[in-house]
Amino acid sequence: MADETAAASKAYLTPFNMVAGIIVLLGVIITVLRFTGGLAAVTNLSDYNPWGIWIGFDLLVGVALAAGGYVTSAAVYLFGMKKYHSAVRPAVLTGFLGYALVVLALHYDVGRPWRLPYPFIVQQGSTSLLFEVAACVALYLTVLFLEFSPAALEWLGLKRARRLAVRLTMALTIFGVILSTLHQSSLGALFLIAPSKLHPLWYSSYLPIYFFITSIIAGLSMVIFESTLSHHYFAAKMDANHLREKDGIALGFGKAASFILAGYFAIKVIGLAADDNWHWLGTGYGFWYLVELVGFVLLPCFAYAVGVRDKNLKLIKWSAVWTVLGVALNRLNVSLVAFNWHLPSGERYFPHWMEIGISLFIVTIGVLAYKFIVTRMPILYEHPDFQGEH
Repeated sequence: MADETAAASKAYLTPFNMVAGIIVLLGVIITVLRFTGGLAAVTNLSDYNPWGIWIGFDLLVGVALAAGGYVTSAAVYLFGMKKYHSAVRPAVLTGFLGYALVVLALHYDVGRPWRLPYPFIVQQGSTSLLFEVAACVALYLTVLFLEFSPAALEWLGLKRARRLAVRLTMALTIFGVILSTLHQSSLGALFLIAPSKLHPLWYSSYLPIYFFITSIIAGLSMVIFESTLSHHYFAAKMDANHLREKDGIALGFGKAASFILAGYFAIKVIGLAADDNWHWLGTGYGFWYLVELVGFVLLPCFAYAVGVRDKNLKLIKWSAVWTVLGVALNRLNVSLVAFNWHLPSGERYFPHWMEIGISLFIVTIGVLAYKFIVTRMPILYEHPDFQGEH
C-alpha cells in the first residue's frame, strides 16, 4: 500500500505539474489582489493606456489562435474534406477552451466585470462595435460548447442527448463560420476609431480584412501545432485513424496556410501602397514593420511551401510555430507596440509583472484543462460505441 501511494505521488510530482502548480498558486494570489485592490493594484494601465496585455495578448491573440475550430469544421463539414475529420474534435476543443479563457480574461480587465451582461439585458448597445464583438463572442462560445458536447456526452454515456447534438453539427458549423467572420474582422475594426493613436504603418482601412485573414492563418497553423504536441504527449490516447491521418493534416493545412500567407502579404503591400506609407519604412517603426511583414509573413509562407513540396513534415511543423508567433506579434504590434506611438517613452505602457502573471495563469489553466479532457474523453480517438457515426 505504501509503495502504491509513493508511486502515485511520484506520478503527480512531475516537473510540469510542479511548475503549473506554482503558476496557478501565484495566479490565485494575484486574482485576490486584483478583485480586492482594483486594477491599480496589479496593472500599469492608465487613462492614456486603458488597454494592456490582457486585451492585446489574452483577447486579441487568444481569439486568433482559437480560430482552428471554425476553420477545421468549415473544411470538413462545409467543403467536404473528410480526410481531415480526425482534426475536428481537437480543434473544436482548443477553440472552446480558447474562447472560454478569453471571457475569463475579460473579467480581469473590465473594471466592473459583474456588469458585462448589462448591454444584453439592461440596455442594448447595438450601435457599438464592441457590442457586436461581445455578442458574437458570447454566441460563438455557446456554439463551440455545443460542438464539443458530443465528446462529453459519449464520455458520460448519454446516447440520446449525443444523437441530438450530432444532428446539429451542420447548422452549428454554418452559424460558427458566420459569427467568426463577424467578430474576427470586427476586432480589427475596433482600431479604426483611433487613427491618431495607431502608427500609420499599422493603421489601415483594411484592418478588418487583415484580422479576418490572419485568423484563418492562425487557425490552420494552430491545428498543426496542437496536433504535433498531442502526438508527442498523448500518442497513447490516439487510435489508428488519428495516427494515420496526422501527416496528411499537416501537409494539407500547411499548403493552405502557404497560399493564404501569400495572399495576405500581397494585400498588406496593396494597403501600404493605397495609404502611400512608403516613407515610413525608413524609420525605426518601419524597420519593425518589415520584421513583421517579411520575417513573419513572407518567410514562413516560403517555408510552408518548401515543406509541402518536399513533404518535409518537420519544416511544416516549425513553420506552424513560426506563423503562430507571427500572428501573435501582429496583434501585439497593433494593440501595444504601435499604439500611442507618439507618446513620450515615460508615458508609454509596459505591463506590470502581475499582468504577465495573470496571463501565464490563464494559459496554464487552458493547458491543464486540455490535458484533463483529452486523457478522459474521446477527443483523440473514436469512442468504441460510436465508431463511424461522426
